[in-house]
Amino acid sequence: MRDIAITLAVFGSLPFILARPWIGILVWTWLGFMNPHRLAWGFSVTMPFAMIVAVTTLAAIFLSREPKRFSRQPEMILMLVFLAWMLVTTVMAYYPTLAWEQFDKVWKIFLMIFVATLVINTKERLQALVWVIALSIGFFGVKGGLFTLLTGGGFHVRGPDGTFIAGNNEIGLALCMTVPLLYYLSQISRHHLLRIAMLGAIILTVIAALGTQSRGALLGLGTMAGFLWLKSRQKFQIALLILFAILVLVPLMPDSWAERMRSIRDYEQDQSATGRLNAWGMAFNLASDRIFGGGFETFRPAQFERYAPDPRYLADAHSIYFEVLGEHGFPGLALFLLIAGTTWLSASKIIRACKRDPELKWLRDLMAMTQVSLVAYLVAGAFLGLAYFDYFYNLVLIVVLAKEIVAARARTAAAGTPSPDSAMPNVATRELAAATGWHAGRVTTRITASSSGRADR
Repeated sequence: MRDIAITLAVFGSLPFILARPWIGILVWTWLGFMNPHRLAWGFSVTMPFAMIVAVTTLAAIFLSREPKRFSRQPEMILMLVFLAWMLVTTVMAYYPTLAWEQFDKVWKIFLMIFVATLVINTKERLQALVWVIALSIGFFGVKGGLFTLLTGGGFHVRGPDGTFIAGNNEIGLALCMTVPLLYYLSQISRHHLLRIAMLGAIILTVIAALGTQSRGALLGLGTMAGFLWLKSRQKFQIALLILFAILVLVPLMPDSWAERMRSIRDYEQDQSATGRLNAWGMAFNLASDRIFGGGFETFRPAQFERYAPDPRYLADAHSIYFEVLGEHGFPGLALFLLIAGTTWLSASKIIRACKRDPELKWLRDLMAMTQVSLVAYLVAGAFLGLAYFDYFYNLVLIVVLAKEIVAARARTAAAGTPSPDSAMPNVATRELAAATGWHAGRVTTRITASSSGRADR
């Protein structure tokens, strides 16, 4: 029945995608994040649903008469350069067959991010995308939270097999990243019952993150909670939630969980931590010796034999930073960090610019929570090999789409005649312009000229 239901849902969405291409991005995101076909047991598990939806979406965009243009925001340019560099490192890879298989997955993620900028261009569409992302992972948060409560936390929470979030560490990271988006959705929900439901989903997601028994997830959860309090406008409410987690949820976990979390302090005696340090040393030495790195899938015995401090101890990268460093060298790591850094700075600029515009309060809150989610990824990701996790690049996409929406608002304000009750103040318009790269001088000049003309009349 699950196979039939999922198949009907995907194929049933195709006519809507052909009529409205932006729906294709939502369905693609749902498939990529929730992986509903992986929750079945029959023919749908191997069905190429993502490819079918992607091809349909691209065809719909080509046929659509809606104005379209690729975003030229710095984040998108950096992603394009990063993708090009990954192509170069794949050509130069130690293991070409394995590298090309991984590159085939990565370029498709990047392609749909670029395509999304063509059609997700309104507040409603952007918020729909956030809903899909948050609920797709939030599903596992609710499910995993209930599982943890029912089992007393004695088992690890895991994601669906064959996905980015299959392991307990990976799903733990995704859950930490989702809490801020769930909180944002709870704040914009108009219905009281929906707000209560979202609060319940947040609590269960936190329980599920604890139930993964992932030490990286615990670090991400703690850092995320601190930034959530810092970035939220409801600091008292967030403080209560944090106290509830510390005083009620953590004590619910079994002794085995506490012992595992305490091992964070004793990393010198922990084999897993020792393996990570050895893999990081290998990645650094490889990148120092080879500007291209080793290419995708380079963390293998031959490279450990040549570059690792202890050739006998093999381990995966276990870090987004050292994964990129080992596979794509220092240039690749620089591009990766630039993408994250520019995304953070752009979100900060939008937050500052939107403070003067009450109509953009929703966008200010979204950017703040996106930053909190980004912090969770950058902290917990330091101990997990998820450098190509589509969740991170969708956070970049959310910020880019926000910049495009704000830029369109700045252009509209620049072109129109301001009035005391409807137009943005000149200062706010200039801040919006600066936040999106729209030429502030042109904005100010047009508004001034328009105002002068009205005064002359």
